[in-house]
Amino acid sequence: MANDTLITVIGNLTADPELRFTQSGIAVASFTIASTPRTFDRQSNEWKDGEALFMRSSIWRDAAENVAESLQKGDRVIAQGNLKQRSFTDRDGNQRTSIELDVLEVGPALRYATAKPNKIDRRQGGGNFGGGAPQGRQGGYPSQGQPQGAPAADPWAGGGSQGGYDDPPF
Repeated sequence: MANDTLITVIGNLTADPELRFTQSGIAVASFTIASTPRTFDRQSNEWKDGEALFMRSSIWRDAAENVAESLQKGDRVIAQGNLKQRSFTDRDGNQRTSIELDVLEVGPALRYATAKPNKIDRRQGGGNFGGGAPQGRQGGYPSQGQPQGAPAADPWAGGGSQGGYDDPPF
């Protein structure tokens, strides 16, 4: 939406993402990102931590399942989404306001870690969630005649016509 406040938050997950399903079967993952600003204090010649921001976040549908499968407590993430404000009355009858992040995209931060994306296709009832083998690929799209989920030939190895991409599986 044109008037949404789009922000990017970089920080660490405070707990494993919590995956739930609505009554209609739509997946939603909830998690909190802790982001602490650091500044260099020239007088003391050391880094100082600022006040931590704890951003409650949620992501929906297939991305929610991917988050629950891929990320865990302590992982450093980059999340981008829309700020949402909601007002409610707490148990004591006090009016409260919370600001949450409705996440559009999230992934591991690669500054201090590595990651290997694994494309999955949930349309065929697969995915790696709830058991079973991943339906995707590692190292390229599957070649014709190759079973879905098996690694394709490395398109970058040896150069020339070895390996390569065939039609994508979607």
